[in-house]
Amino acid sequence: MKSSREKSKSVRPTRTRKGPAAAEPRPLTEPPAEPQAIGSDLTHVVGRNLRRLRGERALSLEKLSRLSGVSRAMLGQIELGQSAPTINVAWKISTALGVPFSALLSERAEGGLHLLKAADSKKLTSHDGRFVSRALFPFDERRRVEFYELTLKPGGVEQAHAHNPGTVENLVVSQGQLELDVGERREVLGAGDAIVFEADVPHVYRNLAGGETVMYLVMVYADLVG
Repeated sequence: MKSSREKSKSVRPTRTRKGPAAAEPRPLTEPPAEPQAIGSDLTHVVGRNLRRLRGERALSLEKLSRLSGVSRAMLGQIELGQSAPTINVAWKISTALGVPFSALLSERAEGGLHLLKAADSKKLTSHDGRFVSRALFPFDERRRVEFYELTLKPGGVEQAHAHNPGTVENLVVSQGQLELDVGERREVLGAGDAIVFEADVPHVYRNLAGGETVMYLVMVYADLVG
């Protein structure tokens, strides 16, 4: 899945195996095939995290632009909270920074108990609205496991790039029927079926059902993230 570790689509590594705004957040201009922009509730969070992560790595906007393939102007707009990055753009940035996708979305949480209200959940939605990823974990600072609810509407297809080496996806279908491509291999899963695979290769989710297909995904990383 375009998950939070490097969480959706971007220019990826090869098998060497996410100041106050002067204007309301607005989607960045992207080709029609790009996913829709991250929700406005996360726009300023992403901007603050990007500014911090870039500073920690002593990267100029120009250098990060070269590494990520995202324009310098766009990066500046994101940092200022003036534009909401698309999921693809956020993936490109997180990959260039060498951090999980969730590092761009995280807000520090405190305490030993976290209640995740459905109304407050963080969701990422594809440009056509047919794929929705909902985080079922708090975006705390350090973790090795992340948990998601994935929903594919009829005809929905979600293409995920290869994740970092050591990343494993454990997926169970709770409703509908899923066709899953992992590298050159294809599997069909029905309700109750589960699969575990190394996610350091491109993988594709397709809904074969007439209604929604709902899945639950556990992402396991080789190293602590966040």
